[in-house]
Amino acid sequence: MTSVRDLIRKKRDGEKLANEEIKTFIDAVTNKTIQDCQTGAMLMAIWQKGMVPEEVETLTREMMSSGEVMSWPKEWAGLVVDKHSTGGVGDKVSLVLAPALAACGCKVPMISGRGLAHTGGTLDKLESIPGFNIHQSAAQILEILGSVGCCIVGQTETLVPADRVLYDLRDATSTVNSLPLITASILSKKGAESLSALVLDVKFGRAALYKDLDSARELAQSLVHAGNLLGMRTAAALSCMDAVIGRCVGNSLEVMESLETLKGRGPEDLMELVTTLGSLLLQMTGSVSDLSEGRRKISDAVIGGAALSKFQAMMEAQGVANETARSLCSAHSDYYSVLRKAEHQMELKTLTDGEVLEVDGLALAEVLHKLGAGRSKVGEPVNHSTGAELLVSLGQRVSKGASWLRLHFETPRPTEDQIARLQGALTVGSNTHTHTHTHTLVRELLLPQ
Repeated sequence: MTSVRDLIRKKRDGEKLANEEIKTFIDAVTNKTIQDCQTGAMLMAIWQKGMVPEEVETLTREMMSSGEVMSWPKEWAGLVVDKHSTGGVGDKVSLVLAPALAACGCKVPMISGRGLAHTGGTLDKLESIPGFNIHQSAAQILEILGSVGCCIVGQTETLVPADRVLYDLRDATSTVNSLPLITASILSKKGAESLSALVLDVKFGRAALYKDLDSARELAQSLVHAGNLLGMRTAAALSCMDAVIGRCVGNSLEVMESLETLKGRGPEDLMELVTTLGSLLLQMTGSVSDLSEGRRKISDAVIGGAALSKFQAMMEAQGVANETARSLCSAHSDYYSVLRKAEHQMELKTLTDGEVLEVDGLALAEVLHKLGAGRSKVGEPVNHSTGAELLVSLGQRVSKGASWLRLHFETPRPTEDQIARLQGALTVGSNTHTHTHTHTLVRELLLPQ
């Protein structure tokens, strides 16, 4: 049998690894029969030399098989779906999309992550709801999907253990942005969910992992190709991530905005992402004949209240007291009677007259991260009440001295430098374009081959 040292040398020298060799490496990672320094060396070799599509497919499949692979009742065939986003600012899409899909008859076992660096995590948002339990066993997930149709949970101990090891070491060895490693990490977890269809929201722009459309498209193509090879119908949307999705950033505030959206009062950009991603999944499951019918079906589920009922049922199934869930979902809920409100609020004022041309989502997220809304290391606590509300929209005319941002904070208080950075995140000026600009986020769709 080839030694791990030989495998590292082979990849270091730019050779293609055979299926059996990739299996040997992942088995060693899973069974902890390999030193961390050797795993790190292999990750760096993959980062430097890359992998051909066949290697990526095998790596993904072996990682997927390193733990438990979920199985579903036969009558759910073709209906089990999920979505993955590469991370953004104010990205609360999952909280609206999962219940909307459940209302359309899908089964959504959404296994999500926590926030790291400047991007917020879906699990942190949901944990700002008192009692919400993101830890559910495979049996509990099956039960919740049977009764409600959707759940949003953390990765279980038994699911893709190889990825947990590699994920931490990728961070430690600066190999996070390797296309084969990103593809295998995302798709091994989704493959272990035994999905019929998967949609990917691959973001590009100032506040995204990939700054330009071309590099985001390369990742999207890699994910779509590998996902379809694994037997999941896989599609992707390429969406712009320069500003903020919706108006709110921060865990509790994003839950409130999601609930407002589920009550039919959501911002247009958030609804654009929800309906686009949802329609792709409905088309891949054969529930609708085209994307416009899919968009209409998802929109009806949200505006008509069916998705809100599913969100309430999901909260109750995942540990939230019935009275709390009912209160949050009532038409005119006092959200702060349930969700924690930050001790302090501060409004920032515009420094000049003009039109709102840009909001730098990255600057906003990085300041909020330092104020306690995010974490720098896995396992660190977050302050669910810290966040910000945008009080203006792109294209809106504002007068000097108008409030444009409401900051919610506790300790630490924002420093003068942080307030200056937030003020610098807003660009107000005169729009040289005479036509009215519509701010759509989705630029391209990649459909299953």
